[in-house]
Amino acid sequence: QAWLKERSCAMFRAILGHGSVPTPTNAAPPATLLVIQADNYDWPMLFRGCTLRDGRSIRVVQAGWSDIHVHVDTYSSSGLCVEVARPARKATSQEGERYPRTVQPDFVLIRNEVKTPDFDGRGLLNGLLFADLPAVNSLTSILLFCERPAVQGQLHRIQRRVGSERFPVVAQHFASSHSALMYGYTFPAVVKVGSAHAGAGKMMITDHHQMSDFRSILQMMPKEHCMVEPFIQGQADLRIQKIGEHYRAFRRQGISGEWKTNTGCSIMEEIEVCDRWRFWADSAAEIFGGLDILTVDAIVEEGTGQEHILEVNGTSSGLHPDYEEEDNGYIRDLVLDAMDGALCV
Repeated sequence: QAWLKERSCAMFRAILGHGSVPTPTNAAPPATLLVIQADNYDWPMLFRGCTLRDGRSIRVVQAGWSDIHVHVDTYSSSGLCVEVARPARKATSQEGERYPRTVQPDFVLIRNEVKTPDFDGRGLLNGLLFADLPAVNSLTSILLFCERPAVQGQLHRIQRRVGSERFPVVAQHFASSHSALMYGYTFPAVVKVGSAHAGAGKMMITDHHQMSDFRSILQMMPKEHCMVEPFIQGQADLRIQKIGEHYRAFRRQGISGEWKTNTGCSIMEEIEVCDRWRFWADSAAEIFGGLDILTVDAIVEEGTGQEHILEVNGTSSGLHPDYEEEDNGYIRDLVLDAMDGALCV
């Protein structure tokens, strides 16, 4: 099965003009692709048998943020060096590999969040930015996605340009600290502390008295900002996924009674992508100089059926388990095209 997958990949790449070419005796060294993903998937296997347009093979090194260190200088031939303590748990070991090891990546694919409630990898990301390493998505966009207000500001900018009917972003309030938290919209409301992610750092506030209590909690976090938006009773959630020119749409309905449907039990099904949702994804793909991988999350209001865009996620967007094999293939081909453009003359 492995050799069949390898042969299929090579044949597919050949059709697209990236194909395998016989390796000459004085073959150029392989291009090194660094993949930041510790939690899932086997990227060395996904890229096995694939080559760049100029015939170079691709060596894939997969690890998590917490297992690497980055060193860059501008005065030696080494330039960028990434120390990898250990490979990702599911990554296939390649012959002759030993860890810890030092690699000099030519390209990077980032599939894990840079900043989570218990980890901040922005220092590592800044090193890759200093090295001007080409990436999917762009490293600049990934850095900006570490700050949720920067992303939301771009979404509201799109809304002002095309109108709220075509791009219906939920109304929001930003406060740089507890002192600036003067929310004056509807209740119940949802507060999101810092760059809240995957349900963490979010709380429902029922009235202005509870908001006052929350403000005193925020005071204990002087370095954190918060955002507030009206709570919308949802009939269902929507996720619109865009990988290059491939689109998917999903509808999720919670069955556990949790108001945060991404933290409780739910049923998620693929549905047809309508033109309206495709427009959302295409518009969001223009922010921060362009996004190759993104998802748009929205909620369908109970009773009215009105749709509200909540947020956009970038390169670390998760995949539906039923379609992950196909979608990872789309990501692989997207990266191969980007590597051809960046590394082949």
